Amino acid sequence: MADRAALSDVAEKLAAGTGPVAVDAERASGFRYSQRAYLVQLRRAGAGTALVDPIPLGSDLHELAPAFVGVEWVLHAASQDLPCLAEVGLAPESLFDTELAGRLAGLPRVGLGPLVEQLLGLSLEKGHGAADWSRRPLPDDWLVYAALDVEVLVELRDVLADLLAEQGKLEWAHQEFEAVRTAGSPAP
Repeated sequence: MADRAALSDVAEKLAAGTGPVAVDAERASGFRYSQRAYLVQLRRAGAGTALVDPIPLGSDLHELAPAFVGVEWVLHAASQDLPCLAEVGLAPESLFDTELAGRLAGLPRVGLGPLVEQLLGLSLEKGHGAADWSRRPLPDDWLVYAALDVEVLVELRDVLADLLAEQGKLEWAHQEFEAVRTAGSPAP
């Protein structure tokens, strides 16, 4: 999706969805000096998955922001993606970081692939994470890879939240997620 009309359609679908929204961003940090988002992936129950190319949109996705009012974002390694998402006009009001949750739960391997395999019994195809996402057009197999990263994030969040609750660490985890969410934000 790379035009304003399609972006408005995605915003409407996401607003009509339910529950948390899974969010991911692909950068080209090994190829470019910036941490710019070259692809933003979104998934929400009832809305499906959307792949948004911010480049032809002038790196401005602010039209999506109203769809996320009061909605928890689920990210993996949020501290890596939040700065580039803020650059395109997106910032969460509430956050659940699956990587940080895995660390707080004491899991030995907290990469997305290992967590999904260990907790959900699924195997993610990894391999394009270090690709040059600034390249256009993006190859179809890269787009499939990118979409799969958000497909299981909410389910992974639910399992991790249950695990943290069993360990008596869920409130602590929410405090840590809030610290990540507000890191670098100006003081009120």
